[in-house]
Amino acid sequence: MVYETIAFALFAAVTLAFSVGVVLARDVFHAALLLGGALTSVAVHYVMLQAEFLAAMQILVYVGGVLILVTFAVMLTRSERNTEVSSL
Repeated sequence: MVYETIAFALFAAVTLAFSVGVVLARDVFHAALLLGGALTSVAVHYVMLQAEFLAAMQILVYVGGVLILVTFAVMLTRSERNTEVSSL
């Protein structure tokens, strides 16, 4: 019982740290990566609640789908700041 409480407190702190990192990150790509860590730690909470199906769906749908979509969108729409446009 004590080990479960310690594990819950540890993963709650990890989830909180990742969530604060998402809010405070200046780069959108880093915020997306931190969001992946936060969503993965939420999946660990589901496992601790013995809801393995919800944990699997959390990983497959949110981390595997939504986060990859956000990452690709950020990578494809990012513009280089120091590039010069050359005229032909």
